[in-house]
Amino acid sequence: MAFGWIDEQARLRRSAGLVRTLRPRPADSPLLDLASNDYLGLARHPEVTEGAARAARTWGAGATGSRLVTGTTELHAELERELADFCGFEAALVFSSGYAANLAAVTALAPHGSLIVSDAGNHASLIDGCRLARGTTQVVAHADPDAVRKALDTWDGGTAVAVSDTVFSVDGDAAPLAALAQACREYGAGLVVDDAHGLGVLGDGGRGAPHAAGLAGAEDVVVTVTLSKSLGSQGGAVLGPARVIDHLVNAARTFIFDTGLAPAAAGAALAALTLLRREPERAARARAVAGELHARLTAAGLEAVRPDAAVVSVRAPSPEGAVRWAADCRSAGLAVGCFRPPSVPDGISRLRLTARADLGEGQIERAVRVIGETRP
Repeated sequence: MAFGWIDEQARLRRSAGLVRTLRPRPADSPLLDLASNDYLGLARHPEVTEGAARAARTWGAGATGSRLVTGTTELHAELERELADFCGFEAALVFSSGYAANLAAVTALAPHGSLIVSDAGNHASLIDGCRLARGTTQVVAHADPDAVRKALDTWDGGTAVAVSDTVFSVDGDAAPLAALAQACREYGAGLVVDDAHGLGVLGDGGRGAPHAAGLAGAEDVVVTVTLSKSLGSQGGAVLGPARVIDHLVNAARTFIFDTGLAPAAAGAALAALTLLRREPERAARARAVAGELHARLTAAGLEAVRPDAAVVSVRAPSPEGAVRWAADCRSAGLAVGCFRPPSVPDGISRLRLTARADLGEGQIERAVRVIGETRP
């Protein structure tokens, strides 16, 4: 029977405690949110929602076509200029999602005959980009510049690029960007980094991890970002030298063949970026909240990973234990993320907490208390 094999896959997932389900949330959820990626608390900020509404009223509900046909508006161009200027790069190109931006950057910059050196802890979108690219991929040890050197040293010439998250989404640890860039430069390789969890949190006023590492504007560095985390909107972008961006316009399939980002999302992201320029202290506050969560959780005897940005990871005893723990937190009024195989590269299940700049002292205290009281 067609698709009959799916039943066996479902049975195996159930027996392993790995079933995933959709849980629609109401607009006025009473839960304290430490599960979303709204690091700066901007998704519901009135200036950001008004930016979305104004764009929809002006440009319509959808982009109406691919970026190369009708899907590029003056709003998209303005957002690209502002993103590039804010992050310190020559040019930017906006995509319908951060996932699409990563697929574009990796596939278009790793042609046939090239080498891709990929960190073992990379996000699924980077991994999929490596799989779709025509180059050869070599996976190396996590956050290890020497492993990158070793991989590049074995390559017998031709184009090479190293690919890494700047802040890894599972444990919230940061990649050694300056050291990675140095390793790449020793071999004439490019560096592509995904700053999804760094933009708005790290760097001067939230300008991102590459900016903090002194790599902004470098001719051999390409950065991808998402608009759906710190900027509270949706979409993604690639930042880098103008010649790289021009190449993506002509070669990146997820740009050429995808409908453009909806104007409302572009308007919201632009409004959020304007607000962040005006209130740069939001970035430091998100980092401070993450540090406070980590300190209090470890003081309570929980195994939490020290955050380098706004993600705080708490180890769980098993996949089933993680699911039960997250469910008990939800019953107690706290929403937390639950990461388990295959989403975690090391097979260790976790609760994943996301610090927000708009969390107050009472909310931090409540979150730590609930997590401690519900631990399995």
